[in-house]
Amino acid sequence: MPQLAMKSLSWFQTNPQVRKKFDEAELRQLGESLRDQQINPILCQPDGTVIAGERRYRAAMLVGMTHLEAKIADEQLTYSQCQVWQMTENLLRQDLTGYEKWLGCVELMRLNPAWQQKDVAEHLHLSDSMVVRLLSPSKCSQEWQMALKNEVVGISDCYAASKLSRADQAALLALKLSGASRDEIESAGRKARAKNEPVVRACKIRCQLPSGITIVASGEEMSLDDLIQACSDASKEARKARDQGLDARTFQAVLRDKAKAG
Repeated sequence: MPQLAMKSLSWFQTNPQVRKKFDEAELRQLGESLRDQQINPILCQPDGTVIAGERRYRAAMLVGMTHLEAKIADEQLTYSQCQVWQMTENLLRQDLTGYEKWLGCVELMRLNPAWQQKDVAEHLHLSDSMVVRLLSPSKCSQEWQMALKNEVVGISDCYAASKLSRADQAALLALKLSGASRDEIESAGRKARAKNEPVVRACKIRCQLPSGITIVASGEEMSLDDLIQACSDASKEARKARDQGLDARTFQAVLRDKAKAG
């Protein structure tokens, strides 16, 4: 079993880890908090190498502390095991940037060649879909990756871009840098993909939801993108009607009148 012990700061050692960015002002604030009470011990190898908690160690050094509580592993962990510990702790505390999360997942895949994305999800206690998003920058251009590193785009933006060709990614990045919202990025991405794919259309689309509600959309040769846009428009109108105190029947009548007037 891991042992808890108070250790001198000189006992701790650090190695390159998942986290790449440390804000000095935040570290100083954390250090002042550690002076009052250390809630979480630093996880270490038996030789004092920090596995998880380097931010606490740096903060303590910055404010002149001399000791910290450590949770010492009872046996030497492999580099891969340490990476999993670091990623898990930081992801749970939401302390990593999108760029660091991506690099951390890529490193885990590199260290464990037999792993699939589902294995990363299992070890990090994440959903499969979340891991797909976290790894999506690998399918993006270098320009997108640099934008993620500079925190001008996020993982969700990269996920939208990863579905496109490199040529279409460049246009999408320009749109994002011009101030486009996440919804606008998703919409532009869908349109870019649609250019290269045959569009299947239908006059009526019936959506039966797990809640028991069925939504039926009808119109002239609708695509799935048309349905998405229609549902978005209907949702906005429904929220507006709710805010105005309308009930469902009145809302339906109002939309019907608007359609006739248009």
